Amino acid sequence: MNVFTRIIADALSLSERSVENTLELLDENCTVPFISRYRKERTGNLDEVQVSDIALMREKLQDVAKRKETIISTIEDQGKMTDQLRQRIENCWVMSELEDIYLPYKPKRRTKADIARQQGLESLAQTILLQRDSNPLRTAEKFVKGDVKSVEDAIQGAKFIIAEAVNENEDVRKAIRNVFKREAMISSKVVKTKAEEDEAQKYSDYFDFSEPLRRCSSHRLLAMRRGEKEGFLRISISADEEVCKEKIHRQYVLGRSECSKLVGEAADDAFKRLLKPSIETEFALSSKQNADDEAIEVFAENLRQLLLAAPLGQKRVMGVDPGFRTGCKVVCLDAQGTLLHFEAIYPHAPKNDHQGAARQVLSMVKKYDIEAIAVGNGTASRETSTFLKEIGLDSNINVFVVSEDGASVYSASEAAREEFPNEDVTVRGAVSIGRRLMDPLAELVKIDPKSIGVGQYQHDVDQNELKKSLDMVVESCVNTVGVNLNTASRHLLMYVSGLNATTAKNIVEYREKNGAFKSRAELKKVPRLGPVAFVQCAGFLRIPGAKNPLDNSAVHPESYDIVKTMAKDKGCTVAELIDNKELQKSIRLKDYVTDTVGMPTLTDIMAELQRPGRDPRAAVEVFEFDPRVHEIDDLQVGMLLPGIVTNITNFGAFVDVGVHHDGLVHISQLADRYVKDPNEVVKLHQHVVVRVTEVDRKRQRISLSMKE
Repeated sequence: MNVFTRIIADALSLSERSVENTLELLDENCTVPFISRYRKERTGNLDEVQVSDIALMREKLQDVAKRKETIISTIEDQGKMTDQLRQRIENCWVMSELEDIYLPYKPKRRTKADIARQQGLESLAQTILLQRDSNPLRTAEKFVKGDVKSVEDAIQGAKFIIAEAVNENEDVRKAIRNVFKREAMISSKVVKTKAEEDEAQKYSDYFDFSEPLRRCSSHRLLAMRRGEKEGFLRISISADEEVCKEKIHRQYVLGRSECSKLVGEAADDAFKRLLKPSIETEFALSSKQNADDEAIEVFAENLRQLLLAAPLGQKRVMGVDPGFRTGCKVVCLDAQGTLLHFEAIYPHAPKNDHQGAARQVLSMVKKYDIEAIAVGNGTASRETSTFLKEIGLDSNINVFVVSEDGASVYSASEAAREEFPNEDVTVRGAVSIGRRLMDPLAELVKIDPKSIGVGQYQHDVDQNELKKSLDMVVESCVNTVGVNLNTASRHLLMYVSGLNATTAKNIVEYREKNGAFKSRAELKKVPRLGPVAFVQCAGFLRIPGAKNPLDNSAVHPESYDIVKTMAKDKGCTVAELIDNKELQKSIRLKDYVTDTVGMPTLTDIMAELQRPGRDPRAAVEVFEFDPRVHEIDDLQVGMLLPGIVTNITNFGAFVDVGVHHDGLVHISQLADRYVKDPNEVVKLHQHVVVRVTEVDRKRQRISLSMKE
């Protein structure tokens, strides 16, 4: 059994068999969505989170394994490898411990200890370290020669050698590391020459700040690190030096002799000059890594909620990109999101062509049979929504406010230029807003997730880790919902399990050349989409109206024969079985269990037959702001207002109450109970009722509460 299997199974509290089979599937290039959905018998019914955790942990262990290869090779080249040392390295899977083992052998610049050894002082160092010599100064006289000019030089050189040995002692490093884990403090001070600068004021909370590192939240740490990066703050991480020195003395200082005194001085030097900077750097990096992980987790969860936001569906939509001076850009889209018409209206200042704009909108609504209107939530959003609701639209035409974060990024992107080569960025942006109402997921996959604006400090975290995490979220959401094979863009298809940029492009080109796909099996005719890719992707692609109704379900083609057998046993067709709930209830699933198909797969098949092709997302809801408030000056403490959650961080949720500035519901104000994670209480774009608790008009800050 692979050593990774045991380590991962222990760490994640999973069975070794489940982990081993999952690792085998990953080695076969199966995707996480495919494994968790269609290989439940092999994994022991692991869910997507568990499969993802196994994949991520395997990746980290592979990094450790690569590091081991480098370390072993380096030590072998030095001729210092022993069987015992090799075994210790091979049995170690914690990176910090591995580096401690390697430290004495790690190539480094010429040190003070190296110079002392070259001067022949190593035996003097060993004598002092044994602490048996009653007169080390007299012993040191024997070493005064060549570059060693005095007894003091000899003693100092010996102490340098001892200090390096102390620094490279694994037990010492563990002891100091444990002190830092328990007691380390993170402190920040303002750079005095920058304290009065306006830009520095956003970091004023950290001008003289200190708290235990283990209690420092990710958003505070990332804020401090940003302030440090911008040159306004100086950050330090430290622990009680006396406690650290006492830990070292306990291991090295054996009594009160003259030698013991010298060893103590060398130990103190080792801590101050070598250990302290090293461990501080280690904790600075690890705390930043932990903060990055938390921030990325927050961003990923927000992105998931945004991508899985309620879709309006295939309706004829008017998309409006609101504005004052430059007017509102209006587009009309058909039920497939195709652009039919574009024009600009000017209902607001400075033109104030309210009547003309109303006539334009009503004319477009009638001509293109518009069923819903999407208004971007940027500048002039509230005013434009109010205008549209007052012009006499049919009561069945609802006006929705849609997040336009990232729409400008999309409008200037290669994807937008490819879709609309003859339209300018304003038209493309309005189209994106309209399509987001119809299907947020299909539209948002075209935009770099970092541009969507639902994270915290996303530009300060490790960008490679952020991209990896967000790509996994997008892939998960796309495959959770499923994709219409005949309408999906190549950008959406790219995230389907088993597909990539090339095969997605080839699917679209095949569709354009040959018309709509009539069956999933037809995918096999797409160039470069081989049998392995077909198995991976087929279950996540839908074909509404296909001859075989299973082609519009999450039932995988490899399970079609099972459904056909069920239908045959009931004396009906597959279509009749899908339409007849009573027939479905009469099926005994255990009758269809085989060596390769178990109850998890059969249960999934039956659930899909009951609601084939069901979209797991909620239904879209209309929202209205309080008509009393339009600007921050309209707010009064104590007001109860409807709002929309626009962003979630680990310190609370931001809520739009319709005054152009989002208010903050601090985590302590989210509920009448202790809340560990804001996601326990709120979701992105959730409609909530909040109470105004404070309005800071000077700093444009609004404090809100959701407590009863």
